[in-house]
Amino acid sequence: MIQKIIKGLWLLLAVTLVVAVVIFISISKGWIGYMPPVEELENPNYKFATEVLSEDGKVLGTWSYSKENRVYTSYDELSPHIIQALVATEDVRFRNHSGIDGKALFRAFVKRGLLFQKTAGGGSTLTQQLAKQLYTENVARNSLQRLLQKPIEWVIAVKLERYYTKEEILSMYLNKFDFLNNAVGVKTASHTYFGVEPGNLSIEQAATLVGMCQNPSRYNPVRYGERAQGRRNVVLEQMRKAGYLTDAACDSIKAIPLKLNYTRVDHKEGLATYFREYLRGVVTASKPDRSQYRGWQMQKYYEDSLAWETDPLYGWCAKNQKPDGTNYNVYTDGLKIYTTIDSRMQRYAEEAVKEHIDYLQPLFFKEKEGSVNAPYPRSMKPALVKELLEKAMKQTDRYRGMKTAGASDADIHKAFDTPTEMTVYSISGEKDTVMTPMDSIRYYKSFLRTGFLSMSPLDGHVKAYVGGTDYTYFQYDMAMVGRRQVGSTIKPFLYTLAMENGFSPCDEVRHVEQTVLMENGQPPWTPRNANKKRYGEMVTLKWGLANSDNWISAYLMTKLNPHNLVNLLHTFGVKNRNIDPVPALCLGPCDVSVGEMVSAYTAFANKGIRVAPLFVTRIEDSEGNVIANFTPRMEEVISANSVYKMLVMLRDVINGGTGSRVRSRYGITADMGGKTGTTNDNSDAWFIGFTPTLVSGCWVGGDERDIHFGAMTYGQGAAAALPVWGLYMKKVYADPDLGYTQDDRFDIPNGFDPCGNSSEEGEEKTDSTQENNGLDNLFN
Repeated sequence: MIQKIIKGLWLLLAVTLVVAVVIFISISKGWIGYMPPVEELENPNYKFATEVLSEDGKVLGTWSYSKENRVYTSYDELSPHIIQALVATEDVRFRNHSGIDGKALFRAFVKRGLLFQKTAGGGSTLTQQLAKQLYTENVARNSLQRLLQKPIEWVIAVKLERYYTKEEILSMYLNKFDFLNNAVGVKTASHTYFGVEPGNLSIEQAATLVGMCQNPSRYNPVRYGERAQGRRNVVLEQMRKAGYLTDAACDSIKAIPLKLNYTRVDHKEGLATYFREYLRGVVTASKPDRSQYRGWQMQKYYEDSLAWETDPLYGWCAKNQKPDGTNYNVYTDGLKIYTTIDSRMQRYAEEAVKEHIDYLQPLFFKEKEGSVNAPYPRSMKPALVKELLEKAMKQTDRYRGMKTAGASDADIHKAFDTPTEMTVYSISGEKDTVMTPMDSIRYYKSFLRTGFLSMSPLDGHVKAYVGGTDYTYFQYDMAMVGRRQVGSTIKPFLYTLAMENGFSPCDEVRHVEQTVLMENGQPPWTPRNANKKRYGEMVTLKWGLANSDNWISAYLMTKLNPHNLVNLLHTFGVKNRNIDPVPALCLGPCDVSVGEMVSAYTAFANKGIRVAPLFVTRIEDSEGNVIANFTPRMEEVISANSVYKMLVMLRDVINGGTGSRVRSRYGITADMGGKTGTTNDNSDAWFIGFTPTLVSGCWVGGDERDIHFGAMTYGQGAAAALPVWGLYMKKVYADPDLGYTQDDRFDIPNGFDPCGNSSEEGEEKTDSTQENNGLDNLFN
């Protein structure tokens, strides 16, 4: 009887072994469960976010799918503390097994399987946990499912150990793990919770992150600080047991309170938000298809088609393929995009915008206070105000949603007139309030908008880009996307056309009202002029531009062809095809973006060579290989002789004209030129200023042209836009590490005579400081 029992047990053992071998072979071959192919094991399908980096090496942000905001980190970039904490806590014999820890597995089998001890610890190795993360789509929901899932993980773990080193497995594990709060992978988690690189994690920080590996929701340090600290201390104890910490060090670190530097991962927050979103749209653009554009979008179709053909960055993903033949994907391929943005200058630009708009906004509120038309002018008819607000209402997601759901107009209006709890934007931060959705539309229209861009005239590198005051609430980009009437900032192009046609800054004109005869039988045009100084006297063209005089501009239009001015504007990079070739064009009624204007003004600082904005210098793949380089796109648009004449005049705008606040209020002594601009009713305020090494421009205005200051005191370009430029440049010059100095001078040939013909351009040049001072003396 005993012999039969013994034989039965041996037979059972043999059958069990055979069955186990068959099961494992079946799993390995993929006959049972899912077994990834060898190619996938050698190259796991990770989704890595693209990093957008500044010129000075700072991470501006990432692009990813919402649940895969992972940035690749190699083993060498990891702090030894996090490696030690992970091994000590999750798999202390990690370096001694080949994917399966027999000792831990036997302990788990006896204590959990036979003795039913829930706190006996698990038998999973780090490699098995990685296998589970990589290739197990459906997490087991009960013990039976987990029992069936385990063998699959064992086989995958053994194969992973065959293809990867221990260091690579540790790196893969930390790159894959989801630390919650959109922090997938150790690099994103390090930035999100502590604001440091993975290589700079302290012992307590590393222990906190490793503590989350057991259950990230339960030990989330943001929501459950005390619980997370307790788990952190458990990890520290494990590090002590493993010999990574002394008793004294462990006790000392455990006494340190949990300290976070939590920064939510959100593309709407952080530095250069408008720039990052604009760049994302450019890089991921598709080839323009005319059928996808409506009639009123033909201008956009023209711009997109032009960009597709001439700009290598536009539609880069659609134009370029990976070695496997598929197109690059900025959300999954872990690219590194090196931009021209300088994080310090970007911060200065954002600070300058905030500082001035925070000053200007209360003045705007005060002006509109008590007006039933606010934020529209008091003089506007109430019926028109209602019409404009109704139009804005129909553009909201709330209206579209209700309309799609079949709500009647009466129901929609009732909903928009019903007070609702909401969180709204304010210049001092978000605030909770109760107002009707209709009032919220009026409220948001009361905020001033702005766009600012700063770039090098020498290579086109865009150093700073601000598309608005707050991307979360005002997402329309007024730096490169939005266009507004440019006002008098167009006048330098008119004067350039004059210089190209033989005029000089010294040419004199009688300062009187000008009437311009129109084509096609239209009535004559006589512009208004705010400047009544020196009425009836002979004044120079230089004086006319410095004082932004409309009568002098109108005089030039009688001598020049409006069609030629339109062509010149296009040559300078203005893409608007709908510019009317009429005499009034000299006052700037055409719509242009801040980016286009800044790019156009680079020709004045760069001897007649205009440079297009350059946003990216290179792109690297996830392995650090350079897969794309981008170079400046330049074009000579005017002669150097005309540029020298324009410099004489544009410098005088700053030295004694409408831009003189740069000197008097902001104390900037740099050799520079510039131009203010103000459109009718103060709807648009502009200032473009340039030095030999930096061209920057700013626009300030309302959400609509009908929303504006009632008086020029605060609404003109010199008061609303110029201060942003002044504040920004003061910050730039105050930072010696940037390398910008107020001692730079425009390079004008020795002996150049702006009143007559230029000397030969190749003539030897002398000290430009003395030379430019001489020009100042000549014309003052």
